[in-house]
Amino acid sequence: QLQASGGGLVQAGASLRLSCAASGRPFRDYAMGWFRQAPGKEREFVAAISWDGRHLYYAKSVKGRFTIAADSAKNWVYLQMNSLKPEDTAVYYCAARLAPGNPNSYDYTTPDKYNYWGQGTLVTVSS
Repeated sequence: QLQASGGGLVQAGASLRLSCAASGRPFRDYAMGWFRQAPGKEREFVAAISWDGRHLYYAKSVKGRFTIAADSAKNWVYLQMNSLKPEDTAVYYCAARLAPGNPNSYDYTTPDKYNYWGQGTLVTVSS
């Protein structure tokens, strides 16, 4: 139901845009998130967008470089990644969690809170 794409091999300083196609059910009341997992490390939060699209959340490590966006129906969710660094190298996953109502009442950073996951797309940033 979630399929991420757009990963690849780039040099430091370059940009990539990841896409996540959501299908099979309505995701209108769902917040959408991006996580990443580097080799030997735990999965970590990258960015999230609230169900209404009005609230954006970012990890400190990517704030100012990455931008999350989605269409109103959340059929597509994007992660624009600029000024990429070697430490951004990881498999990137999109995820969805049911989060209607007050967007600020939810934890978007914990993977276990998400209901659906995509298969991941590999981003490799060379120095």
